Amino acid sequence: MTKSDKQNNIYINREISWLNFNARVLQEAEDENVPLIERLRFLGIFSNNLDEFFKVRYATVKRIVEAGKSGKSELGGVQSKEVLEIITKIVIKQQSESLKILSEIEKKLESENIFVINETEINEKQQKYIKSYFIQKVSPALVTIVLNDSVELPNLKDSAAYLAINMVMKDGKNQYALIEISKAMDRFVVLPKEDDKNYIIMVDDLLRYCLDDIFNIFDYKSITAHMIKITRDGELDLDSDLSKSFIEKISDSVKHRQIGDPVRFVYDKTIDKKTLQYFMAKMAIENTDSVIPGGRYHNRRDYMAFPSLGRNDLLYNKIEPLPIKGLSLENSIFSEIAKKDYLLYAPYHTFSYVVKFLREAALDPTVKSIKITIYRLAQISHVASSLINAAKNGKKVTVSIEIQARFDEQANIDYAEQMENEGVNLFFGVQGLKVHSKMCVIEREEKNKIKRYGFVSTGNFNESTAKIYTDYTLFTSDQKILKDINKVFSFFETNYRVFRYKHIIKSPHYTKSAFFKLIDKEIANAKAGNPAYIRLKMNSMSSYKMIDKLYEASRAGVKIQLIVRGLCCLIPGKKGMSENIEAISIVDKFLEHTRLFIFCNNNDPKVYISSADWMTRNIDHRVEVSCPIYDEDIKQELIDTFNICWSDNVKARILNEKQNNKYKRNNKPKVRSQFETYNYYLKKNEE
Repeated sequence: MTKSDKQNNIYINREISWLNFNARVLQEAEDENVPLIERLRFLGIFSNNLDEFFKVRYATVKRIVEAGKSGKSELGGVQSKEVLEIITKIVIKQQSESLKILSEIEKKLESENIFVINETEINEKQQKYIKSYFIQKVSPALVTIVLNDSVELPNLKDSAAYLAINMVMKDGKNQYALIEISKAMDRFVVLPKEDDKNYIIMVDDLLRYCLDDIFNIFDYKSITAHMIKITRDGELDLDSDLSKSFIEKISDSVKHRQIGDPVRFVYDKTIDKKTLQYFMAKMAIENTDSVIPGGRYHNRRDYMAFPSLGRNDLLYNKIEPLPIKGLSLENSIFSEIAKKDYLLYAPYHTFSYVVKFLREAALDPTVKSIKITIYRLAQISHVASSLINAAKNGKKVTVSIEIQARFDEQANIDYAEQMENEGVNLFFGVQGLKVHSKMCVIEREEKNKIKRYGFVSTGNFNESTAKIYTDYTLFTSDQKILKDINKVFSFFETNYRVFRYKHIIKSPHYTKSAFFKLIDKEIANAKAGNPAYIRLKMNSMSSYKMIDKLYEASRAGVKIQLIVRGLCCLIPGKKGMSENIEAISIVDKFLEHTRLFIFCNNNDPKVYISSADWMTRNIDHRVEVSCPIYDEDIKQELIDTFNICWSDNVKARILNEKQNNKYKRNNKPKVRSQFETYNYYLKKNEE
């Protein structure tokens, strides 16, 4: 067996695995048990995911192909050119399925008296409203370009949607034009209600209805409008100009994305061949692998914002985030954390504790310094305003802000400039590494000594995503842990030094070796006939080194349970290699974002929460922190929540070599883990 054959048999290609994760998102759109408008929103998530996939992963493989490399070592033993062909085939199939699902949902909406109409279905009453809406709200934002041989096609914006216009003139010639569907326009226009019926028209069709108004100076026999969209390489290419600051380089690179190489061209499959060829020639698109036929509407990511129309019965029931048992928002959080550790599990618990903690630190005269890492902030961030408030109150505030957080670069640059202007000390990561760790250390003077308080999280300090992402945050005054966390901030200042840590596990220096030791202990226990298991929950698993180690543990008899939401290159349940490994993925109402690692340790479990997935980038190319849990109650709480997820037999899919996303079903009582987790905390608070 050659090395490449071996790779083919022991790993799943990460791009193909990721597309199978997105297929699970599409399953949610197809699931008739999911509320109707939520199904549309899952279609939007599916489409948005696909856009980012092409900008990043497809673009990366395309670069490997263009460099004349096979890429087999990076791609799980599959040739890079073959990967591109497989991706295109899968995406075309998924796009076709998504269009079918959309059609089914629209029929269901009609039974609920919600009608999504097109330009041919407008009645007289709606005509007046649409014309007025067009003049007042659409026309001022309209960008229309008339094309001819002397006019170059403008640079199409990445992932923007355009209408390709073909006017057949009275003399038989074709006149082409382009209409940009601006993000400033609402994609869904809610028309006046008639009786009990709700009507919505997409702005695309409103534009089609108003084509005569837009092109009334042209003498044409017929006019057609079909949608096209281009996706560009989303990689940041930093220039080497030494006179520019790091922020300037990032900012320039973000702007350059808009003229990056095209990696996907999607078009309405009903467009006539001549019009398609004209626009492809104008855009110099020759690579047919990245040309994908689609439906009438593109940018279906906009369905994430489909109007609710007041129909709460067609949405998920909103949950009221719970308080953390024993931790009051009305008392000093410092005084409570001084007594014991507390765990916040968003979105089941309210994120307000994080903001309250920072606001209290900003005002407390005994607080001397605040250090925090920031990866992605909310659009209106109370976290950022609390840090600015602290700086204004004379605290020494140090923020490590990652301005290379993909697709949030400009937002982070804007926040960085705002904080710097207010006296906050900023670090912009570490050269060659992204700072992805989620942590905060606050130093407080108590009895003439400095005592540290802080929190460590699996997710971003973002009020918006905390409502829909599941994440753990540990509040602690454990001086041992916080001393280690403080060393990470020292590393940002003097990153030529490699610090030693007694408690936390830090990337890039220690993650692989530390977890290898923990796995080796389970292997030794299994061989000695002692209890041995590993339970891991994360977003993605693609590090071949970590996978190989788990295969080794499986062969030694260690029972391994994996919950991986996204891509997973490990093949579970394979005889002689991974028969002791089971793996599931949960896709449901909330986005599963927690990283939790549990090691049996001869029935004295070692438990860690982490910012790191088991991917090469997290282990070798990012600053990540895995934090041990020493509080026995919290340790049990984490084990309990893992077990609830593992028991899911409603929304869990089995991960296997076939990658068929088969639902986990059994004869046990139904467990929908996200709902059961909320009930778990509800009962805990009632006890």
